[in-house]
Amino acid sequence: MAVKTLLPKPKFHHGFLCFSRLFSSDQDLTNTICRILSDNRAPHHDLSSHLRPFSSSLSSTPSLISSVLLRSRRLPHASLSFFLFLSSLPPPSPLSPDHFCMLFSSLSTAPSLLPHFHSLLFSYPYLVSPSLFHRMFSSYSRHKLPSEAVRIFNLISDLGFTPSIVDLHSLLFSLCKYGFVLESEQFFLEIKSQFSITNQTYTILISGWARARDSKRALKLFDEMLQQGLVPDLPCYNAIISALCRDGELGPAHERLKEMRQVHELEPNAATYSFFLRAATEMKDLNSSIKVLDRMKRNGLTPNVFTYNTVIKLLCQLEKIDEAYELLDEMLLSGVKPDVWSYNTILTVHCRLKECNKALRLIRRMDNESCLPDNHTYNMLLKMLLDVGRIDRAHEIWEGMEKRQFYPPAACYAVMVHGLCRKKGRVEEACRYFERMVEEGIPPYEDTCELLRKRLIRVGLRERLVLVVDRMRRSSSCKILELSSIMDGSKRAVDEGSMGEGRERVEGEEGETECELV
Repeated sequence: MAVKTLLPKPKFHHGFLCFSRLFSSDQDLTNTICRILSDNRAPHHDLSSHLRPFSSSLSSTPSLISSVLLRSRRLPHASLSFFLFLSSLPPPSPLSPDHFCMLFSSLSTAPSLLPHFHSLLFSYPYLVSPSLFHRMFSSYSRHKLPSEAVRIFNLISDLGFTPSIVDLHSLLFSLCKYGFVLESEQFFLEIKSQFSITNQTYTILISGWARARDSKRALKLFDEMLQQGLVPDLPCYNAIISALCRDGELGPAHERLKEMRQVHELEPNAATYSFFLRAATEMKDLNSSIKVLDRMKRNGLTPNVFTYNTVIKLLCQLEKIDEAYELLDEMLLSGVKPDVWSYNTILTVHCRLKECNKALRLIRRMDNESCLPDNHTYNMLLKMLLDVGRIDRAHEIWEGMEKRQFYPPAACYAVMVHGLCRKKGRVEEACRYFERMVEEGIPPYEDTCELLRKRLIRVGLRERLVLVVDRMRRSSSCKILELSSIMDGSKRAVDEGSMGEGRERVEGEEGETECELV
């Protein structure tokens, strides 16, 4: 680290909530403030006037601030407004470095807001902590802004900290993780004279070239490390073996495995074998994959969940579902708990083949093994049930979400509304899900509004449409109020051609529309 040198929410009339004693618990207060942030999420919304009655509670309860920022991390504009409101409260400030890190995590979901955070760094230097730099390296790299990540590293000393080798490793790792290996190596060459470089430094860069499938550059760095007098350890050998396996160089990879054992007396671990297994699964070589698994077990090594998932994915690609289930059983017997990815991989096959009963049995198995479904699980399952006409089971799955600690976002509501609009005589049910979403304060997608409006008009339910529009206009959410203009026809939804990525096509009786499922 751098070292320092210097439930459905009721609608509230917010003006009446002047005292925190109106709330039975901190959780109630958190829920209410989060609802205010959700209802006033756009940059032009006046959030401060709604938050003012809660000033006293926020000033005296830092944990309340943490809870709100954590719950509102997907509302970047509202989180920023919330932070600025808190910073305007009379001293002492209730803000802490942890709150500043949480704010950055929220803003990092909206790249356009990241430059604004730069000014906050120098406006609130007492809130800057070493861990913040590492978050910023990762975020800028993830958003394909490697030069900004490097710039933050160069600003560390300007903010009163001394950059350390740990900070350098964090930057290099983030750049490599998101594909900027060349930029990472170039910066390393520029700055390495200022640090005591270790084999871990080289391991990070070699791993980066492994991800880029460039074994030649990885071998060049490995040889350079040896020339520097650094002795490779197990993570370093794992990195070079990974690079060779990913590049299809299995012969040289086995030679390195032999070298690490005989020359350096290093025994391979589960990660070492996982690289050979990954190479076999990428070639869809099931026999070799099973052999690697067996070899691991003979050597007393237990594959982790990611290794098992690699083989499960291959089995599902080959439609060997029975074998995939056998591997799930083996995981449990070995003490390795399958994760939601393990189940979703198998569920994908059942949904593609429209195997409703098998898909529902898999969900029951997840329940029995305490593995909670995620957004992707529900989207796949609900879409399949609606496609095959099992509307009753789709409703049952929906009603069981809360029991499984899952609270449906707009994507899940969109699946139900779009799916029901496709079915003859089900538009009223689609309306009920839409209205439930509005009551929860969850803004629907524009194309969902457009599809439902057209469907209601087509089946002659104009009066029902008027009621839906009226309900939207009575919402406390400013975004839902704005969307009511699409429902009443005074504004059109965004054209399909301008839809962003991450949206799945859903056919409706009005033609095809788009539905965001991420």
